[in-house]
Amino acid sequence: MTGPESADEITGYALAAGRGDHAAAAALVRATQHDVRRFLTHLSEVREVDDLVQETYLRAWRSLPGFAGRSSARTWLFAIARRVAVDHVRAAVTRPRTTGVADWHRFADETGAPAASGHDDEVTLRSIVDGLSPDRREAFVATQILGLSYAEAARVCGCPVGTIRSRVARAREDLVAAMAPPVARPVPLSRRGTA
Repeated sequence: MTGPESADEITGYALAAGRGDHAAAAALVRATQHDVRRFLTHLSEVREVDDLVQETYLRAWRSLPGFAGRSSARTWLFAIARRVAVDHVRAAVTRPRTTGVADWHRFADETGAPAASGHDDEVTLRSIVDGLSPDRREAFVATQILGLSYAEAARVCGCPVGTIRSRVARAREDLVAAMAPPVARPVPLSRRGTA
């Protein structure tokens, strides 16, 4: 959460917004937009996050009248955000790609584009998290970055709590392995030069 609002307060905003309270709708967005953005940032391309956040709230507004508060509004909203991200990936897979990654690398090499500075650690961590399998990344981001409980993350991801626990544990193992320094291998005797 970005503010002092509790899960109950956020759920109250959603219930009131579902009854047409515009101030409650604005409070719901203010209380959740940072976390929704963070969640979607880890599930999609950074350049597309604004559109995905907007689509998440559009779908949420259409669903608000049916929101009954059986789960927290945050859990409900993250489930919508997850669905938006999944739908976006499915649509992206069916669209033809016009430029390959190799073309961008070649362009950067030819123009001498400088590497990112000042954000190196953040970029490295982001790329390591992005390297996780989608299921593990989703569970890790939901529980370790956004602070959802395992039960809430299970509802968002649509799987059992034990599966979330397993995915988070495997994600941690993957992250530790990815951050470990490379192990130097000894040069075999047959390849050593004689002097």
